Amino acid sequence: MGKRVALVLAGCGVFDGSEIHEASAALVHLSRGGAEVKIFAPNIEQRDVVNHLKGSPAEEKRNVLVESARLARGNIQDLAELKASEFDAVIFPGGFGVAKNLCSWAVDGKNCTVNEHVSSTLQAFHSAKKPIGLCCISPVLAAKVFPGCEVTVGQDTNVDGRFPDAETASAIAELGCKHICKNVNESHVDEANKIITTCAFMCKAPLHEIFDGIGTMVQEVLRLA
Repeated sequence: MGKRVALVLAGCGVFDGSEIHEASAALVHLSRGGAEVKIFAPNIEQRDVVNHLKGSPAEEKRNVLVESARLARGNIQDLAELKASEFDAVIFPGGFGVAKNLCSWAVDGKNCTVNEHVSSTLQAFHSAKKPIGLCCISPVLAAKVFPGCEVTVGQDTNVDGRFPDAETASAIAELGCKHICKNVNESHVDEANKIITTCAFMCKAPLHEIFDGIGTMVQEVLRLA
């Protein structure tokens, strides 16, 4: 029997939702690992909508659950319905939607607030000692909800111009958490908290390296599940 894993999305599209390649990579690796996956997203309005062709704001409103259904091929549930008791692990892909819709990091940084259903989901899995996988910007959720935990968002300096958002590591440290520097094809395992993180598109890297890094995260999640 495969592990039961919940995947939590934040919309559809890197600039205002979940990063599509990260979500797909997680799903491919979970499938390869024999996991049974169910997908969830909060039933809330997006903070904003971005025209991904122009990279500029669009004057319209969209719903996070409805947009996430695009990635889930329609097979998705409201995050409010997720019960940690029914799963062995949970994974959060990245994308600006995490920092805009699942929390307010995009606006408030380390002073952000986390969506109530996202926070309760994280706390439920943590309390049950079930693994939590996070990639790209998603580790800030753990940093905010679990002070003292260990996560990675890649490097804490902009090495060779590949880590333009390296200041995120400093903000994580200011929250009382330990940032662990890792390359894009690696993940970090906080064994004590069962939190597994990888930087994904926080690094400017070829897609296959990001795919491989997410694979190490998924592998560790399934190992600990």
